[in-house]
Amino acid sequence: MSEEEVEATGWDAIEDQMKRLYGQQEPKHYAAMLPYRLGGKDPLSGISAYEAQQPYPHWHFVTFGFSELYDKESENLEYSGYGFELTFRLARSAEEQEPPGWGISLLQNMARYVFSSGNIFASGHYLDANGPICLGADTRLTALAFIDDPELPAVDTPNGRVEFLQMVGITADELEAMMTWNTTSFLHASEEMLPAYITDLARDSLLRLPAIKEAVRLGIERDGSQTGILYVDELGFEPAKGRLLGTAPAVLTMGARQAASVASLLRGRLLKGKPLRLTCPKLQIILEPAQETGCVQDGEIVRISLSEESILELETKLQPKEGEFRLSTAKELKVQVRKTYIKDQEGNVVETIG
Repeated sequence: MSEEEVEATGWDAIEDQMKRLYGQQEPKHYAAMLPYRLGGKDPLSGISAYEAQQPYPHWHFVTFGFSELYDKESENLEYSGYGFELTFRLARSAEEQEPPGWGISLLQNMARYVFSSGNIFASGHYLDANGPICLGADTRLTALAFIDDPELPAVDTPNGRVEFLQMVGITADELEAMMTWNTTSFLHASEEMLPAYITDLARDSLLRLPAIKEAVRLGIERDGSQTGILYVDELGFEPAKGRLLGTAPAVLTMGARQAASVASLLRGRLLKGKPLRLTCPKLQIILEPAQETGCVQDGEIVRISLSEESILELETKLQPKEGEFRLSTAKELKVQVRKTYIKDQEGNVVETIG
C-alpha cells in the first residue's frame, strides 16, 4: 500500500460505501480549488453526485470533508472529525446531464456553518433557511431536516466512526410540525409520500394530506415535542418592579417570528411535564410547568413557572403579531410581542412578521 493510499483512508472509506450502491459508476465530482485551511472559501474538499434511479431518478450527493479524510488529527478517537458526512438526494429530470450547482453551494454553506460555529448536525435536527433552499426558485421548501441516509449505514474508518446524514428539504409548516412533534417520526410517517427522502423543489406540503396531519396530531398527543431548546432572534425579560400604587408586572418579550412556535411548543413540552428553554446570545428563559406561576432571575438565566391554566391561556393568546397582553391566570406576568424584520445578506428588509 502506498503512502498516498494510507493518507487517504478516510476518503477511501466514503467512496467504498458509494461503490457498494453504485458499483463502478463514475460520479460527477466537484473539488475545492483551494483548501479551506489555506484560505479557500469552500470548507469541503469535495462533493460527489451519483445518478440514482430508484425509487425514481435523482442525484445522490455525498460530501468529503466533515470527517478526517487523511491523517488522524483530532483527539477524539471514537469519531472521525465531526463524525459525519452529509448526503442530499435531489429529484433529477430526464434531460439533466449535470447536477444543479445550487445543490453543491448548499452543501458548502452547511459546511461553512459547521466549521465557523462548531455546531454539528445529527439525525433528528432541523434548520430554518429563512427562504427558499434554492435561492430564487419558486418553491415552498424553506427549511432542512436531517436523518440517517436510508442506504448508507455508519462506517468505522481508521480515523473513527462516520455517519451519513441526509439533508431533506421541507416546507415551513412541516418544520413547525417537526418542532412540535419529532423530526424523525414525521419523516418516517411520510416515507410513502417522500420515498428515500428525495428533495423535490416542486412538491407541496405533506400536511395537505389528511393522513399526515392526523399522524402529527396523534404523535404530539402521544409523545409531546422533542424540541427542548428554541433559539429566538429577539428575547427580553424585565423583572417585576415595585411602584407607588402597586407592583409593575414582569415583562417577557419576544419577536413575532417565534411567537407561534413557542405557542405550539407549550402543549408538546410543558403540558407533558417538560421544560422549554428559549435562548439568545445574552439571555436564556426557561419555561417550566408548576403548580403556581412565578418568575426567578439569576443573571442571564430566567425561570418562568407556569400553572396548567396559565400554559393553556398563553398558548391561546400568543400570536405572531405585534402587541402585548397579561394573563388573567398570572397577572404578575406581561407578554410583549414585537415585529420581526427578516433581512437579506445585504441587510435589506425582505419580510416583516407581525
